[in-house]
Amino acid sequence: MKVSIIGGGGLVGSMAGYALQVSGAVSHLCLIDANADAAKGHALELLHGACLTHDTRLSAGSMEDVATSNIVVITAGLRRKPDESRLDLINRNVDLFLTLLDGVKAAGLQDDAYLVVVSNPVDVLTYLAVQRSGLRWQRVLGLGTQLDTARFRGYLARALHVPASQVQAMILGEHGDSMVPVWSSATVAGLPINQWPGFDANVQREAFDETKTAGATLIKLKGGSGFAVGLSIREVVEALATDSRRVLPVSTLQQGLYGLRDVCLSVPTVVGCGGVRQQIELELTPKERTGLQNSARVLREIIDQVEARVGKIRADRVMAGKPASAGAIPRRAWQPVR
Repeated sequence: MKVSIIGGGGLVGSMAGYALQVSGAVSHLCLIDANADAAKGHALELLHGACLTHDTRLSAGSMEDVATSNIVVITAGLRRKPDESRLDLINRNVDLFLTLLDGVKAAGLQDDAYLVVVSNPVDVLTYLAVQRSGLRWQRVLGLGTQLDTARFRGYLARALHVPASQVQAMILGEHGDSMVPVWSSATVAGLPINQWPGFDANVQREAFDETKTAGATLIKLKGGSGFAVGLSIREVVEALATDSRRVLPVSTLQQGLYGLRDVCLSVPTVVGCGGVRQQIELELTPKERTGLQNSARVLREIIDQVEARVGKIRADRVMAGKPASAGAIPRRAWQPVR
C-alpha cells in the first residue's frame, strides 16, 4: 500500500507522514512538495528513525508517483494574508487545489485509488474533488470534522478528569464555524455524558468553544496544528488501508441523509475497503438536526460562489454505487430507558 502526501514538506504533511510511519499500516510512504528540499529533508529524517518503528519504505518524490499510489493525501494550502477576506482566501486555496488536482489527474491517478483531502476549506475542496477527480464519490474523502472530534474528546476528557480514550463524542457538519456538537449520543465509558459527575452546562459550553477556536489558538501559540492533525489523517488512511471499517466523522458527498444533498460535510461514516462503505443517520435532536442542515446551507452558499467563478462540473460517475444506509438509529437504542 503506497501513500503519497502532496504537501509532505509542510507541517501537516510531514506530521501525517510521521504518524503513518509509526503506525506501520502502509508499506511505502512518499512525500511530494513544491519545496522539494523540504520533502527530501523530512523523508531523510523519517529514514533516520526507520529502524525504531516499522519497515516502511520512505521516499521524496514528484507528481509522477501518483500513478503508482494507492492513496493520495492532499495537505497543501495557503494561509490568510493580512486584511484578506475569508472568501478571498477560499478562492486562492481553490485555485491552488484545482491546479494540484489537475496535476494528480495528469499523472495518472488509478481508478481504484483513494483521494483524501485535508487542505482547507476541506468540505468545499472535497466537493470539488468529487466532481472533478474522475473517481467514484466513495473514494474521495475529506478529513472533515475528524480533527475537531479528536479535539472535542480531549477537552471533555480534561474537564471531566477521565482518559480521552474513554470519551466518545462527535462533531459533525462543517469543519468551520457552523460545526455541530452531537451531545445526544456523547458518552464516557459507554455511560451518557449528561449523567457523568461534574458534567454541566459550563463544561458543555467551554469544551465546544475551545474546540471551535482550537485552530486559531494553535496558530497564535505555535503557528498551526501539526501533531493532532497528523494523527487524524492517520486514522482515515489506516481505515482505508486495513479495511478496519471504523466509524469516522469524515467529509463525504451527501445524497439524502439528514435531508442533505449535493454538498460534502461530515456525518458518521463507515470507512474501509472501497472508501465510504456506509453513511449512518442517527436520530438527532431537533437542535442538532437543524444545526447540521444550517451547516449544509453555509457550505452550499460557498460552493455556489466558487462554482460561479471556476465553473460547474458534474461527473457521470459521481452518483454510481450508492452505499447502504442503516436508516435512522433511534436514541432509545443507545440511551437508557428512564
